[in-house]
Amino acid sequence: MTDTTPYPVRLARDISGQIDQLGGHLAQAPPRQAAQILGQVLDADEGILGRLTTLVATGSQFAQDHTERGTFPPEVWLALGRAANDLSQLCVNLDEHAGEFRQLAQTPSATCLTMTPTPVASALVVARRRR
Repeated sequence: MTDTTPYPVRLARDISGQIDQLGGHLAQAPPRQAAQILGQVLDADEGILGRLTTLVATGSQFAQDHTERGTFPPEVWLALGRAANDLSQLCVNLDEHAGEFRQLAQTPSATCLTMTPTPVASALVVARRRR
């Protein structure tokens, strides 16, 4: 029996599965490799997050066109626009740490382990415990 699912829909499903696999690899990766994976995933221009942001922005433009024609409700366009803006801001925020990911990715694994600072409760954790 032939699969009648359009190619772009199959492609999106395949990419979702690959992202799940990548998450599994990331969960078990040594520090250096995890930094390499995260650096690639979170790269605002060439990484998965940057490309996803562009995809959602394209979806927003598509929804805008169809909203203006009356085939989509305005809420769809607004939701996609907000998502694209939020993802874009997330890329900007994470891009501030791109150098740290690159540095960790280049550090030999043995050094990564010795460079790891002693865990200290952050202000958020301390504030939460006080309540």
